[in-house]
Amino acid sequence: MAKQSAGILLYRNIHNKLEVLLVFPGGPYFSKKDNGSWTIPKGEFEPTEAPLQAAIRELEEETGYRTNGDFIELTPIKQKGGKIAHCWAHEGNLDETAIISNTFELEWPPASGRRQTYPEIAKAAWFTVEAASLKINERQLPLLEELAQIIGS
Repeated sequence: MAKQSAGILLYRNIHNKLEVLLVFPGGPYFSKKDNGSWTIPKGEFEPTEAPLQAAIRELEEETGYRTNGDFIELTPIKQKGGKIAHCWAHEGNLDETAIISNTFELEWPPASGRRQTYPEIAKAAWFTVEAASLKINERQLPLLEELAQIIGS
């Protein structure tokens, strides 16, 4: 069975423009990348965990933002590696400059014996759907399109 992840696509309406929150991965692999590397806050979950609860947990672990209320279930997508990503849209308005992310440890540079700690999420930003379409991982683009269709851009 393919691995699964779950996430929340936060959105808000500013001056009659739909904006979405995307996050940028921490660590050295993405440090020199930009377009195509941003993502929705998401992560893997165990088969015993409800996907929506996992999505809420992942949002909090990656941004420090805890949410509840109404969620719009979006059509799951298949990531490049075959992982199925479940996503819910939720209206919210977190301060992207104040995110608090969990961390991970990595040997860097490779084979150096030196372990370093990095935030799982380096930064977050609000984008219009048009701008987010350039920033987001291409496999997640259908999530933006579906949200824009549901909410209206």
